[in-house]
Amino acid sequence: MNQKRSADLSAGTGAGDRSPSGTSYLEHFFRPRSVAVIGASTHPGKVGHDILRNMISSGYEGKVYPINPHASEILGLRCYRSVKEVEGEIDLAVIVVPAPAVLSVIEECGEKHIDSAIVISAGFKESGSEGVERERKLAAAAARLGIRIVGPNCLGVMATDVGLNTSFARGFPARGNVALMSQSGALATAIIDWSIQQGIGYSKFVSFGNGVDVGVVDLLRAWEDDPETKVIVAYMEGLPNGPAFMEVARRVSRKKPIIVVKSGGTEAGARAVSSHTGSLAGSDQAYDAAFRQTGVIRARSVEALFDLAIAFSYQGPPQGRRVGIITNAGGPGIMATDALERAGLALAPMDSSTVAQLRQRLPEASNFYNPIDVLGDADAERYTFAVDAVLRDPNVDGLVALVTPQAMTEPEQTAEGLAQKASASSKPVLACFMGGNTMTKATEILSQHRVPNYPYPERAVGALEAMARYREWLAEPEEEIPVLEADRDAVRSIFKQARDEGRVNLIEVEAREVLRAYGMRLPKSKVAQSAEEAAAFAREIGFPVVMKIVSPDILHKSDIGGVRLGIASHQDVIDSYDLMMLRARRFAPDAVLRGVMVQEMVEAGREVIIGSTRDPQFGPLVMFGLGGIYVEILKDVSFRVAPFGTRQARQMIEEIRSAPLLRGARGERGADIDAIVQCLLTVSQLVTDFPEVVEMDINPLEVGEPGAGAVAVDARITIAEE
Repeated sequence: MNQKRSADLSAGTGAGDRSPSGTSYLEHFFRPRSVAVIGASTHPGKVGHDILRNMISSGYEGKVYPINPHASEILGLRCYRSVKEVEGEIDLAVIVVPAPAVLSVIEECGEKHIDSAIVISAGFKESGSEGVERERKLAAAAARLGIRIVGPNCLGVMATDVGLNTSFARGFPARGNVALMSQSGALATAIIDWSIQQGIGYSKFVSFGNGVDVGVVDLLRAWEDDPETKVIVAYMEGLPNGPAFMEVARRVSRKKPIIVVKSGGTEAGARAVSSHTGSLAGSDQAYDAAFRQTGVIRARSVEALFDLAIAFSYQGPPQGRRVGIITNAGGPGIMATDALERAGLALAPMDSSTVAQLRQRLPEASNFYNPIDVLGDADAERYTFAVDAVLRDPNVDGLVALVTPQAMTEPEQTAEGLAQKASASSKPVLACFMGGNTMTKATEILSQHRVPNYPYPERAVGALEAMARYREWLAEPEEEIPVLEADRDAVRSIFKQARDEGRVNLIEVEAREVLRAYGMRLPKSKVAQSAEEAAAFAREIGFPVVMKIVSPDILHKSDIGGVRLGIASHQDVIDSYDLMMLRARRFAPDAVLRGVMVQEMVEAGREVIIGSTRDPQFGPLVMFGLGGIYVEILKDVSFRVAPFGTRQARQMIEEIRSAPLLRGARGERGADIDAIVQCLLTVSQLVTDFPEVVEMDINPLEVGEPGAGAVAVDARITIAEE
């Protein structure tokens, strides 16, 4: 194996971001000393020609070697038949040959000791079974030769600080502090085009296409300590390794914001589900949970991606959620105020000294309280005075400045004044200069002075809320994940017995024993094999009791009359036993019946559900919500990727819309939140310890008043076959 490449590979596995030779992780993709364009073309309009032209015209000062066996010179550069003919070292190969030829080119790159390659060529797994096999061989060859690969089927790589442009995009963005990665090449070309139009600058740009090797996790690691990058932006369609992403993203987001647009919000892969958790959980919920747990900011559209990228690139996050609004028109001020409330931000209460200043200088008809209306005839001097006063107010954490084009408005001068005050303040200032041609020069001034500007108040407020949320994430200390004591051997034994009997669905008795092994409280219960035995157990437990049919083949017992509550007498127990067995045999004639469970009737409390399902990308996904029928009707649930700690468990409870019912509403006492938290941590530990748990529900978990604890009334667990 190429020894230099081997060192870089060790860095990628977490051994450190620098190789022994001093080369940064993935350094040759972003700061190569020399680049070979393999498949360079003499014909304008061909991808191989456009990439070479971009390399020359973007300001790259390293050596560029066109590779084409049928040309002696392209665009004034000497052309070589093969990389092996080049006398000097080559750090990076850009491969633009037909897909069937890529493998032989990679072999030549290995012979030349090239350690980094960008495969632009299409015709791999996106093109069918033949392409899948071709991509498999490419990955194997690159791994054997020690070559890192971006692509195949990608747009290329840009690094503006060194003028590197290995793409076939039409333009080259300005230098900036935003690093962008995209799984879609077509979307990437549009993003670059929009960015040039709007003056957004980038530090790095990578279209990684099929991602046979270098992907999201590698790029996060590469940009983690990149001094040129302040903000990381990503468009992704999927992740091959969710846990690895979470590990790296959690660390990187502590250093710089990560903003992601994730497409494909439908359930990952059709599969039969039997639990409430399984039916409610999909890949989008898993991604939402993973992003929330790692501080990643999710943008719901490409438009929002731009909004957030500009805000984080230009400004620092606010210290709190108290926002000042200045406007020269009442309507936009009201719109911004409504947007603040919907976003969970607050109108900052103006300090009395600020109100006094405003009264001295603003017209009598102005509004001196938040939102501050400087009136439609405000010139630049009046508007700038108000901005200065509000930014100095100790109650204000950030400012949204609204300007509409009225006859007396001075857009350019107002933009200059706003930019001056913004640069002198440590508080974020976001502008909303509403209008068209009248505002064009003003918006250019704001961009030049790094003041984010948005056409509508809602977008400005949305960006500011994301910044506030990120600040709150940074303020949260790293959370330790507790390790709970449990009888894991008992659980292994239960799972083994079920598999030995050819079952993946545990009967309720087994599910209860699993929970008991992890210390959860359960109602007293016994399984009876006859009506008389059921009656005896009921007397022992104490009336009233609950009775449930016991069968590994009947998952939804209530659907066939297999559950009865509040049974209060000896004769009712006998009658219920006989009726349950009769109905079970009638509606599920092939089911194996193991008797009837007689269970303590738990005192009514708040019914909640805790469940888990296994996500293809991230592994165990834990759900929380109101229990009983409410989970089916309201679908008011929250999710986290296990394992997680106490803070995340509490946030799960607070995120559901019904959280006020658990805290206590209209004079009612609340539920034992601490007990719910403990149960969430227990399930998190269980599904982490035993990855074979495919689905589980505890429904209902009966939660008493504060200090009374919680009891797992019913449980269902499905395990993997192996």
